[in-house]
Amino acid sequence: MQVGDESPLKPLKAEESTHTNGVAHAVDGNTDPADADGPPPRSAADLPPLTRSRILRWLYWGLWFVVLPIVLASALVWALTPPSGAELSSGLGAIQSLVRAQPVPVAIVVFTMFEIVLWAARHQLPFASHAHPPLRPDLPVRLRGSFERARALLDEAEMILGRNEKAVMRELASRERQQLRDHLDELRDSMDRVPFDEHSFLECLAHAESEVDGHLGRWRKSEVREYIEAILMAVAVAFALRAFVIEAFKIPSGSMIPTLMVGDHIFVNKFSYGPAIPYTHSRVWTSMPPHRGDVMVFAFPEHPEQDFIKRVIVTPGDKLEARNGHPIINGWDVPSCRVGPWTYEDYDSPISRHEGDLYVEYLGDESYLTFYDRASRGYPDEYQGPFFVKEGEVWVMGDNRNNSHDSRMWFGGQGGGVPFENIRGRALFVWLSVSDNGMDWSREGAPVMGRPRLPPSASGLEPQFEDCLKNRPPVTTPPLPK
Repeated sequence: MQVGDESPLKPLKAEESTHTNGVAHAVDGNTDPADADGPPPRSAADLPPLTRSRILRWLYWGLWFVVLPIVLASALVWALTPPSGAELSSGLGAIQSLVRAQPVPVAIVVFTMFEIVLWAARHQLPFASHAHPPLRPDLPVRLRGSFERARALLDEAEMILGRNEKAVMRELASRERQQLRDHLDELRDSMDRVPFDEHSFLECLAHAESEVDGHLGRWRKSEVREYIEAILMAVAVAFALRAFVIEAFKIPSGSMIPTLMVGDHIFVNKFSYGPAIPYTHSRVWTSMPPHRGDVMVFAFPEHPEQDFIKRVIVTPGDKLEARNGHPIINGWDVPSCRVGPWTYEDYDSPISRHEGDLYVEYLGDESYLTFYDRASRGYPDEYQGPFFVKEGEVWVMGDNRNNSHDSRMWFGGQGGGVPFENIRGRALFVWLSVSDNGMDWSREGAPVMGRPRLPPSASGLEPQFEDCLKNRPPVTTPPLPK
């Protein structure tokens, strides 16, 4: 049919032909071509269906677009993470500083870039023939990418013509519209021709691409633009996740030993207490106060630009006291069980060798390890308190009870709580641990809450540790304040 000036160039709809995206009804199946009876095929619709393995299809997607990008992104982030205390003065220093400060957003962006590279080579990857239907069974492997590019070109032309019909009518002459239609139809026919003519297909593809570029180029997105948009979308998703859902933090000090070690990288759930609205003290919804025993990240009340991580010990209305570092809530001693002596090294502190005792402490639903250092004696054998917790705040203590700058010591030794608006979120688990000696694989997946885990150097205390966990006291909830 001729198209005159008064007729728009109609979108190329699938129902106008027996074809679908250049291939007429090629379906997945398990039919053996040798078993096919009937006349010789006249079009792609008559070709025997392709045989594909569902297992290999899942293996293809899982291996190339899940496992490999995650492994490569994690390895790159690990390689670019500088050692603790390293001077970042080289040309790579800015990148290393960014990776150390924001490992999760960087990992998401790197993951996306690896995905883009693998997607560009998707037809050359092993098991690709099981993962990208529908492709003609007689199509040479080397032409898979070109064939899919042709299908995408037809789809893109349909989309542009459908969305910009009036503009196309206004800016393209009747002859140009007819020429564009002819080349697109020729490409469609070459994709459906039996036997497949490689030379004719490539020639029609080149002509169609030239026509679409020349006549519809002003409405097309360039490949570079699509890649940039994908990367920018990944950056936006990364920072949205960081702001509202989950954020990564690095442990710089030993105040939470043995639960968290220096160099641990943890994830923090920002939904736990209600997601905060960035740059405000408001939350989308609130779930306050935190539970006793929670390990949470918060802005240090004396210097809000610093983030601290401690364990919640008391909530609004409670009275807190401490004797030799052991907490007393509303006159009730928090129960604990001695595991045994333990020693750890910390060369960044004035005392490099710390010797003391490990305890399992029970508070609410939580059981967790605490350490009482005999070497530093940061807190002498004395009574501290009483401290009274005001509404809208919680008081916190570090698990390394004699080496923690926590609520007992803030505001010139008078003590202080964490206001609700300072709370960032609840700690989840260790996803990476990089010490001065390199990667510490024993820390991978270590829980911050839930069932505690003994440090590897304290493995000899496993029997006592298990006994403490089994013999949990019947009462682990403090009484109401008087």
